[in-house]
Amino acid sequence: MRRLLAPLTRRLRIMVSRAVINLVNDGHGLQEVQITLLADETAEVERVQEYGFTSNPQPGAEAVALAVGGSRAHTIVIATDDRRYRLKGLASGEVALYDDMGQSFILHRDRIEVTSPKVVINSDDIHLAGEGGGRIARVGDKVEVGGGSSAGLWPIVEGSEKVRCS
Repeated sequence: MRRLLAPLTRRLRIMVSRAVINLVNDGHGLQEVQITLLADETAEVERVQEYGFTSNPQPGAEAVALAVGGSRAHTIVIATDDRRYRLKGLASGEVALYDDMGQSFILHRDRIEVTSPKVVINSDDIHLAGEGGGRIARVGDKVEVGGGSSAGLWPIVEGSEKVRCS
């Protein structure tokens, strides 16, 4: 009985493995990664990611490799993580995007926090405080001053680092 089950047992043992990413080729429909598996076994395999999300892991990131059908010839990477850069201390239910440079986008329970030296929003139509929300004037925009000796249309010459809609 053992002899009959031995091939199946071997296939089951190698079906799911831990791996370390060595190289990434991001130029194909699916990423190709070179990984190191058990006992310094190196393989070049495809990396499957969730639709709408993509990343390019650093060498040394850890992965879960799946040998489809128990065949090492058809191994894919289905998950990656990098303990060197992973954000820690999130509350239950919180979600974050992050990178190795310390940039992050965190959905906290009560707010959204973006950490980056620069944020660029490419959109011709931005609504703060919702559709039809408060109006915002920027440095250089002209505003109507309603009364007194300063009445008239004047450009804004200074601004604030914060934007608040009322």
